[in-house]
Order: sequence, then structure tokens, then C-alpha cells
Amino acid sequence: MKAARFSRFGGPEVLEIVDLPDPHAGPGQVRVAVQAVGVNPSDWKLRKGLMGGELPQTTGREVAGVVDEVGEGVTDVAIGDRVFGFSPGSTGAGAAELALLSDYAPIPPSIGFTEAAGLPVALETATRSLNALGVKAGSALLVNGASGGVGSAAVQLAVARGARVIGTASPANHDYLRSLGAEPVAYGAGLVERVRAVAPDGVDVALDVAGSGVLPELIELAGGPEHVVTVADVDGAQEHGVAFSRGDTGRAVHALAEVGELIEAGRFSLPVARTFPLAEIAEAHRVSEDGHVRGKLVLLVGRQGRA
Repeated sequence: MKAARFSRFGGPEVLEIVDLPDPHAGPGQVRVAVQAVGVNPSDWKLRKGLMGGELPQTTGREVAGVVDEVGEGVTDVAIGDRVFGFSPGSTGAGAAELALLSDYAPIPPSIGFTEAAGLPVALETATRSLNALGVKAGSALLVNGASGGVGSAAVQLAVARGARVIGTASPANHDYLRSLGAEPVAYGAGLVERVRAVAPDGVDVALDVAGSGVLPELIELAGGPEHVVTVADVDGAQEHGVAFSRGDTGRAVHALAEVGELIEAGRFSLPVARTFPLAEIAEAHRVSEDGHVRGKLVLLVGRQGRA
């Protein structure tokens, strides 16, 4: 099968499309004919060597495709079903014609492979973080970096729980946040005053997905570091006593199966900003690394990628 891989750390140019042996589903796994793959910042951080690991490395955590082989013990899906989920391992191997999935769910009927491939990471991260904060009906939540993928997911999931959500973003994204059900405020100097203008008593909890050095402000607004979670600022979390949520501390993969009801009701979506054929994965990494994208970047594989 064709797959993306890199044999040395470096810029996007180290990515190659190579021939690799077809994988086969082990116990509890399914193999899919890949149709679409999400691109995430962790992909290019791994490629640059910022997260270590042995070489060569494959890439691609988020996968959407059609089941074409099921492993021992799999009874919840059948060959021919459309599914989305996570390629296992620290790097993922979904940017390929075939991929194995251990954590997966049926693709909701109203969306296609492209949209589904952009969901898993943002969905799992947002759900895990909201659970850690105990967000429920009546909670007042501040999301720092609310217009990005994880932020957008957190806003919509929190609104669905019945929470009040205030989200920080640039003014150009304020209408977008309103469409998700959040009350927008601009980030930057004066954040505390702007939040207190709409929530005089502050908020119950705060989630940082932007890593923009505002943990002290979030702590002040939420009434203490125990009411703040960050998924983007490891150093700041250690300095200020804030919880840093990471996947290896317990993943919320149940969110994959649970989001279908919200999607079908028109209450959850994540925009796809751009798509690329698998052969142009280096360009997708460049765009992701530039960081000026609202919405997911998705690689198209299979028949989609050849269209």
C-alpha cells in the first residue's frame, strides 16, 4: 500500500510517499480502506523531532474510511461500514491507503468522510477537558482560543451540556463564536476586564487551548488554579499549578460514539478549511505549521484523493 512516512526529522520536505506492507487487523481492531485523514499540529511537531520517537515514522492519527477487515472479537461493525476514529500508536499511521483502528465509531449519516476525519482529536480532547473541569448545566465556562478546532468543539459540547460559554478569539471570529452559542471576547491585554464586563462575578471554570500565556488571568477569573485546565501550555501549567490534560492520563474515546446524536440534530460541526490529496501531504503540513487556518486540514486518500 501507499503510505506517508519520514526517515529523518526536519521540514515538510522529509515526507515521502512509500510502499509499505498491508496491515492486518488484530484482536479488537478493524482495518479500513482510508478515505480521509485529519492533519494536526502534533503531526508536524513529530516530523520536526520535537516529540522524539524512533525513525522512520508514519503519520496520521485521525482516520475515516470503509471497514474492509475485522479482527477477532469485533462485533459492533461489519465489512463495508463507514467508520472514523484513531490510528493507534504515538505517531499514527493513517496517512495511507489502509489503516488499523482500535478506537472507532460509525460515521454519522449526514456527514461524509472528509468531515468525519477532522473530528476525532478535537472531539476527544475537548470532551476529556470538559470532563476534567466538571462542566455541566449551569456552569460558566471560559474557553481561551475558542475558534480553533479543539476550542470550537469545546464550545459546542459545553453548550450542549447546558453551560454558559464565553470564548476568546480575534474580532474577525466573533460572529463564528456566536453561531456556536458562545459569547465572544477579544484576547490580549485587558482580557480580565473584558470578561468581567459580560460576567461580573467571573466564571466557574476555564479551559486554555491556545497556550498564549494567559493562565494567570484565567486563574483570576475562575477563582483558583484548581478551576483551570490547559491542553496547550505545559510549562505554564507547572509554573501556576494548573492541570495539564493529555491523552495518556485517560482518553475520552467514548465521545466518538456520542457525538452522532448532536451532529444529526445540527448541534455540532467542525469546518474543514482545506483538503489535499495524500501526495501533497508536505503542503498540508506547511499550511498547518503556518497556523493561520480556521477549520481542519484533511488529506484525501482512496478514490477521493485521485478525483
